[in-house]
Formats: sequence, structure tokens, C-alpha cells
Amino acid sequence: MQPLSLAVMAFLFYMGAASWQGLALARRAPPRDMLVRALVLFGLFGHVPLAATLLARGDSLLPGLSTSAVLVSALAVLLLLLVSLFKPVLNIATGLLPLAGLTLLLATGLPSPERGAGMTPGIALHALSSALAFALLAIAAIQAVLLGIQNQALRHHHIRGVVQSLPPLTTMERILFELIWAGMILLTLSIASGFLFLDNMFAQHLAHKSILSLAAWVIFATLLFSHHRLGWRGMRAVRWTLGGCLVLLLAYFGSKFVLEILLNRA
Repeated sequence: MQPLSLAVMAFLFYMGAASWQGLALARRAPPRDMLVRALVLFGLFGHVPLAATLLARGDSLLPGLSTSAVLVSALAVLLLLLVSLFKPVLNIATGLLPLAGLTLLLATGLPSPERGAGMTPGIALHALSSALAFALLAIAAIQAVLLGIQNQALRHHHIRGVVQSLPPLTTMERILFELIWAGMILLTLSIASGFLFLDNMFAQHLAHKSILSLAAWVIFATLLFSHHRLGWRGMRAVRWTLGGCLVLLLAYFGSKFVLEILLNRA
């Protein structure tokens, strides 16, 4: 099947799942967790083969923009599906799935740079841990948005609609910090493996990614420390989470976009 056909198939299933979950979140339709999970799974049947196809096109030191976008979005959707079996996080699908579907459609139209030297096991560890870290922290960002909506609604005594469909505020906060902790472990592994296995983390084409990744690590480490020692929570936690994820987005995709799209360099 052609890449565009796989992308369109995944997009349609993702939008179906997101639409139903959005209606359930707004209390316009009954919750159907199994239906939503089934639609997400069907979407992954198109998404994962496309990611595998892009990865198999050749050998590369690090994945390019289109490959990274497809891989990270696939991991984020897969992780959400797995975590939803144990935690009440399926509402995140309302925001994550449309983003994953649009990313998939856009990425299939991006140029794929020519490949260079092969990916060693150490580089593969760095690339995979980076993708997993970003995927988990992207899920945390959408959880933070939902937490912010819930926090503001409760502060203004609006207890109907979306707020009624969300888990209790304490549960939402606990899940947010669990996601951040898991993402931080993977981000630490990503940075450490980069220093170990890349020739120079601060080479010209990697400097922005390295500096911004370290800045994101500092932001999330500060948030976790302050939550534990100073009791940071609520909207402060939401803002720091979104700030850290924005920096990480620039680290992972900003430099790739500039190099591969604006400067047309592999």
C-alpha cells in the first residue's frame, strides 16, 4: 500500500476515535472506551507500517524530519493506548489523535534526505530513547491542558460539561507527574546516550538540539523538584509542563526543519 494511502487510513481512524472521545468528554455521547481503543488500533495498522517503511528506506546517523515525526507520533499513540489500559488517560486522545493524524499526512509530503553512515546500536538507543521521551512528554502536555481546563473551571465554579467527565483533580495531577517522571527518565537516557555515542553533541548541526534538550531537562527537573519540596501544582505545574514541552519540540523538530526544509541539507 502507498504511504499516502496508509496515512489517510490512519488519519480517518484517528479522527473517528478522537471525535467519539470528544463527544463523550462533552457528555454528548456515552463513553465507549473499547470502541475508541479499537479505532486507535486500526489507525496504528496504517501508522506503524508507514513508520517502518520510512526507517527502512536506508541507513542514517539519525532519523530525518519526516521519519522522526511519523515515528514519534506512532509511539505517542501506542503509549497512550497502552497506558489507557491502566490509567484514566483516554481523554488525551481527543487532542493527541488529530495531531498524530495531521502529522502523518504532512510528513508523507516532506522530502526525505539522503542517508549517510549506518545507525550503530548506541545511536539507535539514543534515537529510540529520544523519540519515547518526546512521545511521553507530549502526552503529558495534553494532560496538562486538560488539567488546566479543569482547574480553571473549578476555580470559577463551573462543574458541568467537560469537568464532569474528567477524573478528580488529584488523580489528574498524579497522572501528570507520573507521565513527567517517566518522560524525564527517558530524556535523561537520551541525553546520556547522546554524549556517549555521538562524536560531538555540540557539533554545528547538533548544537541547537543538544542545548535545547538540556534546557528542557532543567525545566522538567525544576518542576519535579519543586513539586516534591515546595508543593508546586495546579496552573503553575501546567505552565511549566507546557513550557518544557515547547522547548523540547524546538529541540527535536526545530533544528531538523531548518536544516532539511529551509536550508535543504541532509
